[in-house]
Amino acid sequence: MQFGLYAPIPMATVGSGEIAKAHAEALNPLPAGSRDLQLEHSLNLLQAADRSGFDLCLFAERHLGTDLSAWLLAGAVASQLDHIRALVAIHPGLLDPVLTAKMSVSLDRMCKAGMALNIVNGWFDEEFEMFGGTILHGEARYKRASEFISVLRGLWENEKFSFSGEFFNYENAHLLLRPGHERSPEIFSVSAGDEGRDFIAQTCDWWFINYPKAAETTDDVLRGVEDAINDMRRRAKDEGRTVRFGMNPFVALGKDEETGIRETIEQVLKYDPEPDERKLQRRMLPALKAGLIGKPETILKQIGRYRDMGLELILCKMIPDPDNISRIGQEIVQPAKQAH
Repeated sequence: MQFGLYAPIPMATVGSGEIAKAHAEALNPLPAGSRDLQLEHSLNLLQAADRSGFDLCLFAERHLGTDLSAWLLAGAVASQLDHIRALVAIHPGLLDPVLTAKMSVSLDRMCKAGMALNIVNGWFDEEFEMFGGTILHGEARYKRASEFISVLRGLWENEKFSFSGEFFNYENAHLLLRPGHERSPEIFSVSAGDEGRDFIAQTCDWWFINYPKAAETTDDVLRGVEDAINDMRRRAKDEGRTVRFGMNPFVALGKDEETGIRETIEQVLKYDPEPDERKLQRRMLPALKAGLIGKPETILKQIGRYRDMGLELILCKMIPDPDNISRIGQEIVQPAKQAH
């Protein structure tokens, strides 16, 4: 079992005073001699995670927001880590795949543990338009993403690569820089509907499983994850491929699940600019109900259930504090790895 976490940025982070402050100060100049708190907090948090046994960090991307650029943050932080692989978000349709291939191999060579790409197919139209993207929906969006990935892999794995598609066309494209590791960067993505699941089965290495929409209990989440894995295995087998599975539950230590959930929500509300507990519970409920909150032995038992289903990656949502990360690493991550 692998364990990951999110880089602390406004888009992906809850319950952090440092990130709340960085968000509030985003439109103001920094004091002389200082750096953005997102960078400082990322370094402190991810160095603690690196020492604690975590394997991967997702650098999410919000162009139209107060977040630092995912690629720049990944380069600055992940290059300082020994064990954590950088998983960087990319939106096909905003960046050219050849440029993305070059950026990817650059980061792969900068990071001891390498890098991977998280393909984000859906986003809000305003951001795409403002940053020069071409908006697509439905089948065309997945077709473009598939071609995008074909170009990436073609450039990573060949001295020269030609491609003729509906969205991208290249003749003898090439990079004068190769990936820094034996295997080319892996491709992750998340998609829910039939077209999206077919895209995953045909194209991607890893699938982040969506929570079942009606999941209100841990048993609901377990059944939904198991059904999703079985469905994706069938689709991938039809394509002559295999896909690996990850999910992103909330992980929190506490004397029991109820107490852990309550304390987590209180911490999140403390730094939410528009605190609304009912809205927050609806938004976070599936991740909170994945069964990874409470005593260490309870969490480890639940991780075993997910592992037995075929899950290989837990991308932890958690309160982003270095002490909390270290404790979760010591009491959850390391024992879970030693168990298998």
